[in-house]
Amino acid sequence: MTDSNPEFMPDTPFPDPTTPDPAIPDSGFPESLDQAIAQATTATRAALEAGIPRMQVDIAIPELKVMPIAQQFYPLLQDMGKRFRVYFPDAGAAALAKRDWGNPDFIIRGLGETQNPVDPDDDVVLVVEPSAVEVHALEDLCNAVVDCQVILLNPKLEDVATIGIGYAGRQLRDRFLSTLQTIYYLKPLEGASLLRVYPDPWQVWREVPALPPLQDYELMAEFPNRPTGEELDTLLFAPAGAGDGGGDGDPAPTKPPRRGLLSELQQFLRALSQ
Repeated sequence: MTDSNPEFMPDTPFPDPTTPDPAIPDSGFPESLDQAIAQATTATRAALEAGIPRMQVDIAIPELKVMPIAQQFYPLLQDMGKRFRVYFPDAGAAALAKRDWGNPDFIIRGLGETQNPVDPDDDVVLVVEPSAVEVHALEDLCNAVVDCQVILLNPKLEDVATIGIGYAGRQLRDRFLSTLQTIYYLKPLEGASLLRVYPDPWQVWREVPALPPLQDYELMAEFPNRPTGEELDTLLFAPAGAGDGGGDGDPAPTKPPRRGLLSELQQFLRALSQ
């Protein structure tokens, strides 16, 4: 990377958000950032139709710029005929979205501007990239819009330094964070990636050799719930002889090569930017 803190964007311009991509897979590992966003909108449509009250969509790629993601995301709500409004962490980000999105005809606000958080006719509230700093304002918003479905796009709520690890932090997780259902999740791991596309189970996709700069992935395992760090370590980095494959005459699990974190993220970003 040429910048110490760049914001990742694909090399090609974002397409028109209203134009469908015929190459979008219904399932499987996304081959581009656009396909990841399309998978996320497909999962969101299914979750809205299923009546899930509070959901989160997390494309957890480091240095990803969220504003264009949100711009490709909200047309789904228009296509579904939903009345909705969009919230950002603060009034400044909301004003920037209004400008960049051409002053759309739906309401865009900051989380601090919640005197009238929802109209009685609203169906959905979309909250873009709320952080742990706004978690209490977000909880108040969710409690105030009980008749609306809530979508969190790329939330950053699990900051232990802000939420805490003591009694208050556990209360917040039990009272609020546990009510959020992850309907789309994509995150690079070491030698693999974690993917969830509602209503499918959680999946671990392992990297397999491909001609550079591309990177292919194969499905390695599925989980009914989000796998823990220990489960992922056991799956990806099991020592020779461990697990079912460790018996006499059976091949030991293959351990993906460990690479530096920066190298890993750079390779993942290059793959998604193709």
